[in-house]
Amino acid sequence: MARLPLTNRTALVLLLAVLAGVGAGTLATLAGDGPARSALCGLAAAGGAVQVFDLLITQGRHGDPSAVRRTRSSARRTRSKARGGRG
Repeated sequence: MARLPLTNRTALVLLLAVLAGVGAGTLATLAGDGPARSALCGLAAAGGAVQVFDLLITQGRHGDPSAVRRTRSSARRTRSKARGGRG
């Protein structure tokens, strides 16, 4: 089986962002905006949604986004102590 170029998390974030963009573009069209303005509205919504959904998924996995940084820094300290460093 061929390896996918995207992780499941990345695929989910992009899918949700596309759905948010399509929804925003559709609502803009229904509100009476022209096709170009509706497309720009959808693209702007999709761009912002990538960051929002990525943050939401990170919070769901770790409780809060700063936990990821704490985990990485504590792992560095542990490796440093194992090598005899001051840590």
